[in-house]
Amino acid sequence: MRRQAHGHRKRKKSTAATSTSAARKTKKSSRFPIGMEAGYQEGVRTGYFGFGTYFEGTSIIIPSYNKVDFLKKCIASIERHTGSAYEIIIVDNASTDGTAAYLRGLGNRVRYRLLESNRGFAGATNIGMMMAKGSYLMMLNNDTIVTERWLDNMMACLNSDPAIGMVGPVTNYISGDQRIEVPYKSVKGIAPFARLYNIPNPAKWQRTDRLTGFCLLFRRELWDRTGYLDEGYRIGNYEDDDYNIRVRLQGYGLAIARDSFIHHFGSVSMKALGEKIVEVNDHNLQVYVEKWGNPHDLVHQVQAVHASLDMAQGESAFFPQYVVVRGVSGALYWVEGGMRRPIAGQVALPIVRLSQVDLRRWPIGESIAAEAVEAGWLGRSLDGSPTLQGVTAAGADGSFYVVENGVRRRVASAKAAEAWCLQWKPAGLVTEEQLGMLPEGLPIIAPVQVAEQL
Repeated sequence: MRRQAHGHRKRKKSTAATSTSAARKTKKSSRFPIGMEAGYQEGVRTGYFGFGTYFEGTSIIIPSYNKVDFLKKCIASIERHTGSAYEIIIVDNASTDGTAAYLRGLGNRVRYRLLESNRGFAGATNIGMMMAKGSYLMMLNNDTIVTERWLDNMMACLNSDPAIGMVGPVTNYISGDQRIEVPYKSVKGIAPFARLYNIPNPAKWQRTDRLTGFCLLFRRELWDRTGYLDEGYRIGNYEDDDYNIRVRLQGYGLAIARDSFIHHFGSVSMKALGEKIVEVNDHNLQVYVEKWGNPHDLVHQVQAVHASLDMAQGESAFFPQYVVVRGVSGALYWVEGGMRRPIAGQVALPIVRLSQVDLRRWPIGESIAAEAVEAGWLGRSLDGSPTLQGVTAAGADGSFYVVENGVRRRVASAKAAEAWCLQWKPAGLVTEEQLGMLPEGLPIIAPVQVAEQL
């Protein structure tokens, strides 16, 4: 009888314990979604308030396409020879040689993004610049080996003068003034040579008109002013020359830190294209010429005539007014008076898509009615009277101009006119004689092509 009672009591206790345990589990499981949601919201808040907060150091952005063995050497050399704060960002152009597995195995040593297709040097670099959290940005080829004091010496050169926009090192394999002769014959000779070569020496810093994109260092402020690389250049080549021009137009100088040497194996990803490299180079050269014409004359004209003009808006100072633009959100803006004004209503006008970096340089103004925008596009006010703002005219030398705010602005090329849809603007409202009497303003250049989603 006791056994039965005792057993009965045990069974009751067991049932109660089981019920209590189940209740606890139910309570915990009901708390789980609440905790998950609270954690997610806290993460959103942290990300929101932390956006735009950058660490005092360098984001080293490395596009990659196959050649994982070169990438391994590059990353190892950065970790070995970089003493100042940095992060490594790898953007891989859909490699098929095990690069993805290698990057996944690095853990938190690098940040990376694996693309589903080859976006080329410009496309991959743009994604890296969008991801970067450093106060300095660097473009670096994956087929490089950096050396002792490489970054410190380049940084010293860059920060020696706020008028210097970008700095590059010297190397063994490149076109132009950055190439030097080296005595070593194998990889083992790189470090001993560089140890003696990279002795800090400001006397060796040299101003130049061109830096190649295998290694470029610049401040985040310059990127805010200049924006992304132009993805109109396929795969690689000439996008760095394009960026040079855009930086120099703003009045910045370029410098070679001749006390900083890094080894460059030399265009290994481009060479892998084989015969296709000729087609890529020809295409990119054509894009460059059509976009700029004679860019060096353009730079010298701007520097000589407009040195005193306010270019606080960075590259946007070379964009036209009285046009309709949009960013990735699809919202339409009317550009006028150095501001972007949200358009209320629908407009049947050409629309120019810009990157968010370009768009946000214009502060947002008051909204404007679609009717006023369409009248403004035609160079008229709402009552139909002419304002002659944003209309086009031909100069005596055959150049194409836009009239804005009492100045004439030469359009740099037919490609620039087409990019801004200026060929659809009213023409002939200003005579050649009237145009010649107007002072010269800043030229108008084409905006860069950037993917819809980075």
